[in-house]
Amino acid sequence: MTREPPTVIRYSISFKQKVVREIEEEGMTISEASRRYGIKGGQTIQNWLRKFGKNHLISKIVRIEMKGEKDRVKELEAELKRVKLALADATMKNDVLETVIKLASDHYQTDIKKNLGQQPSKAPMPKKDTQ
Repeated sequence: MTREPPTVIRYSISFKQKVVREIEEEGMTISEASRRYGIKGGQTIQNWLRKFGKNHLISKIVRIEMKGEKDRVKELEAELKRVKLALADATMKNDVLETVIKLASDHYQTDIKKNLGQQPSKAPMPKKDTQ
């Protein structure tokens, strides 16, 4: 039992252009053209339309904006950029302040965050023995 090799169908450029012309000018649908000419493959005719056609019959997403809308988008993007920069500055400032508090807590040997708002005691702090 021998299997027949698959049949490969090649279409000429003029045939492809004829099918594309019929779809574009006569209003034939892709499925009608596929049935009429026995063209198999779901993407074959669409690929021909992309290559030989005017690309106006292939589904596209078109966004229509008023001039004010486009300007508004640019304004919002600029504002977002400014807000991100402000957030970065505030985060850096907060990190610096946390570091200063930690260094001061280590230097004065007390928890500054915990003791914030309390009056410092008048008694002198005992000196650390460094020997």
